[in-house]
Amino acid sequence: MPEKETLERTREDAREGKSPSTQAGEFVREEMHHVREGKHGAASTKQAIAIGLSKARRAGVKLQAPRNGASAQTKKQAERDSEKGQSYSGRKPSAKRSRATSNALKKEGHSAASHRALSRQAHAAAKKRSSSARHDSAIKASRTRRKTA
Repeated sequence: MPEKETLERTREDAREGKSPSTQAGEFVREEMHHVREGKHGAASTKQAIAIGLSKARRAGVKLQAPRNGASAQTKKQAERDSEKGQSYSGRKPSAKRSRATSNALKKEGHSAASHRALSRQAHAAAKKRSSSARHDSAIKASRTRRKTA
């Protein structure tokens, strides 16, 4: 379950008209904090990010399923998470399953959320994008950047 603070920050981002990926970033940030403070671990930085994105979808952030490069299983799970986030059923999650997941994650390491690991992940992700794609997002960022007085 996401923290109240994270949900509030996400709602604020939505009110400000920020993109779903920016809203989801709050959940990823929370997940990194959890790994760093020892709540649980993660096998890799990618896994920690994936957990955050899954939580975001389940919290109702209108984040699309990954397009190219992702496995069919990942896409299917993302769709399932999104559906769960859009329709509130009120069903409690299985305690046994939650406990099993938590215990499995507790056995993982904590270096996946280190500054170095995050930097390496960001660099690798940026490298895969084309020059024009990076340029376009930089232009958009300059247009949507908050002006400080």
